[in-house]
Amino acid sequence: MPNSMRPYLLLSVVFFFNLYHSMAVPDPTHQALLQCLTQSIPTDTASSIIVSKSNPSYTSVLRAYIRNARFNTSSTPKPLIIITPLDESHVSAAVICSQKLGFQLKIRSGGHDYEGLSYVFDKPFFVLDMFNLRSITVNMADETAWVGAGATLGELYYNIWKNSKVHGFPAGVCPTVGVGGHLSGAGYGTLIRKYGLSVDHVVDAKLVDVNGKILDRKTMGEDLFWAIRGGGAASFGVVLSYKIKLVPVPETVTVFRIERLLTENATDITFKWQTIAPTTDENLFMRMLLQPVTRNKKKTARISVIALYLGDSDSLVSLLQKDFPELSIGKSNCNETTWIDSVLWWANFDLGTPPTALLDRDLNDAGFLKRKSDYVQTPIPKSGLESLWQKMIELGKVGMVFNAYGGRMDQIKPDETPFPHRAGNLYKIQYSVNWDQPGSEADKNFTTQAKLLHDFMTPFVSKNPRSAYFNYRDIDVGSTKEWSYEEGKVYGESYFNGNYERLVDVKTAVDANNFFRNEQSIPPRSSSILHSSYGSATCIITAVHTCWYYIVFIFSLCSDLF
Repeated sequence: MPNSMRPYLLLSVVFFFNLYHSMAVPDPTHQALLQCLTQSIPTDTASSIIVSKSNPSYTSVLRAYIRNARFNTSSTPKPLIIITPLDESHVSAAVICSQKLGFQLKIRSGGHDYEGLSYVFDKPFFVLDMFNLRSITVNMADETAWVGAGATLGELYYNIWKNSKVHGFPAGVCPTVGVGGHLSGAGYGTLIRKYGLSVDHVVDAKLVDVNGKILDRKTMGEDLFWAIRGGGAASFGVVLSYKIKLVPVPETVTVFRIERLLTENATDITFKWQTIAPTTDENLFMRMLLQPVTRNKKKTARISVIALYLGDSDSLVSLLQKDFPELSIGKSNCNETTWIDSVLWWANFDLGTPPTALLDRDLNDAGFLKRKSDYVQTPIPKSGLESLWQKMIELGKVGMVFNAYGGRMDQIKPDETPFPHRAGNLYKIQYSVNWDQPGSEADKNFTTQAKLLHDFMTPFVSKNPRSAYFNYRDIDVGSTKEWSYEEGKVYGESYFNGNYERLVDVKTAVDANNFFRNEQSIPPRSSSILHSSYGSATCIITAVHTCWYYIVFIFSLCSDLF
């Protein structure tokens, strides 16, 4: 080719390269998924529920329900596509098509998974985002409600209040938590000592299984129904909705919060709390916060006792003067209110805030955080508490939350649901640290602080196994790469104790090929993940994209023939 023609060849290559990228070449993964979905869903509808990376809404949809900023960085693995079903049938189609195309499917309800396992994965994956499936139907005739997996606890509480001022539900205090994950992991709240856990009041459910079939309690069978009430439903299928039984609450409830520093008898109060909070009247729930603080430029520790009592302040004060005089509680410390107002108060709203505040999903609200958990079965001695204060002050940031058990929790057998931590547990500990600084250095600093405090507590907490709470997801408890029974047993026995075996049996029966999985999911007895199927499907899609590139590139090189 004459030298004079080379600039034209170069221009031609550049032209066709740019033409390729400017052409509306469809994303092959998007196209393949759309083609599959349209076999059971109208094309316009199928197209509207697929959000791929090229979609201008992709980033806002992904970030909307990320609740831990640690998993909202540029290096965080992100889904190729977010599927946002509008109907139950869309979920069935998503499950079927994800398998056909060979992509892992992560299931996100409210995004409060502390380790981001509902929207992060280290291989190409889709996210099934359930936020549109949020319908709530309350039936006061039988005191039940059907609640969509994408609804929030705040929306549930609001809808109960709209129908009855003397009914409630024993679930969590954070109104933006998604119902799907909360109930499937055995969520709890301020009614725990009176009524137990949320899953103790689930009477039916609808679930999409690995074959795309929509099942209810009758058609799924009692074993699977048992597993999805505390065993982490994402190991077994996609929960569409739960049917719950509402519980009665009095017209008047009482709340209070008191704080004490170490110089204000905090050690004696904490020591006494360990034996009183789990054994007092079941109408009283007392949570205790332990935090390192600075007062007058001196580092110290502070305790806070936060309480809900199902009754009036007179009876509460009388009860605590008898059971817990160290608190020095009087009527002036108490606020009488309604149950729905107590829900708002526990969610850090001022008393008198309209219940409509519970409908705010507070999207894109994410700080950096780490959580861990433990169970205490024997009171920590005063000497242990004194050393604990010193450790917390030394570390400087990590707080602890003590949640009292007892009451109804002592009356339910450990194998009635997958959640086993019932009688014999005085209280649960949550280790909590939040920070504002982005970056790996801050992440390492604060997560290490949480681990150090957790390690320090080893002599004072449950053993063989050292138990943990599944809904306080903690990857340090253990994780799996091969989804073997032995790998799963490490975290499975911590979360579920002896119930791990039955969960494995259920998994083996309903999802033997282990399609529904994450880093802490329940494995089948003999893992048989279809790696080859996954590899071929994704390679085919990648090859289509590569083929387009080379067709255009080769065509551009041929420009010297013209």
